[in-house]
Amino acid sequence: MQWRGRRQSSNVDDQRGSGGGGGMAVKGGLGTIVVVLVISLILGKNPLSLLQEIQTQGGGGYETEQTQASDYQPSAEEQELSEFVKVVLADTEDVWHGIMKDYREPRLVMFSGNVQSACGSASSATGPFYCSEDERVYIDLSFYEELKSRFQAPGDFAQAYVIAHEVGHHVQHLLGITDKVHAMQGKISEEEYNKLSVKLELQADFLAGVWANHAQQTKSILEPGDIDEALNAASAIGDDRLQKQGQGYVVPDSFTHGTSEQRMRWFKKGFETGDIDQGDTFNTNNL
Repeated sequence: MQWRGRRQSSNVDDQRGSGGGGGMAVKGGLGTIVVVLVISLILGKNPLSLLQEIQTQGGGGYETEQTQASDYQPSAEEQELSEFVKVVLADTEDVWHGIMKDYREPRLVMFSGNVQSACGSASSATGPFYCSEDERVYIDLSFYEELKSRFQAPGDFAQAYVIAHEVGHHVQHLLGITDKVHAMQGKISEEEYNKLSVKLELQADFLAGVWANHAQQTKSILEPGDIDEALNAASAIGDDRLQKQGQGYVVPDSFTHGTSEQRMRWFKKGFETGDIDQGDTFNTNNL
């Protein structure tokens, strides 16, 4: 991906090393990310909600600790990665301002270990997430190492896809889609709500593809193999693949993000069309 020397977003809060304001952090290292993701898929729960339950119940096998603020000195590699994230966020700002008349830019919070959001406290184990309550994207940059090593999805455009997907959730929030889906929780069965969650996630994948289309048209950001990197990342975090790896079999009724095939297909559709109106994942005939 061509990213060096371009504008970096100023909508970034760097909280790395701050300890997330004294929140609870889950010990266990990078591998804990996969553990929580897999457990959440098996149980059909949101990873952030599951992590909060684990913390509330005293860990459930995880050891928690109170983290304190510390002086954080990023390595050269970490500094470069943070600059990359700021460029990608700036690209999403430019693209979505061009598509949406009243686009409101989200902020991105880089944290290490744990963080406090308006949606609750979270740790690195949660993985990247978007909180509609404060319109912020949260990411511990160590997730990218996990994406490369454990999920076997390397490449800078795979990393860009992750950010574009979370910003896609912000677009859904601005369009009122997220609130409509969240309002159904508790009013329908868990199985039916999971289906809505899948449609929401697949639409965010589609919107990430729309971003890639427009960013390429306006900035020529793509290098050979970039789209394959994004598709590989989408495939690597499909519900069926993660469940197969975690428990040896899949439970479709517990899916919350979509299959590998679905995630790849919707990102590809967004990239090929570049048309936000082509992303109606809520029409069941489309899935």
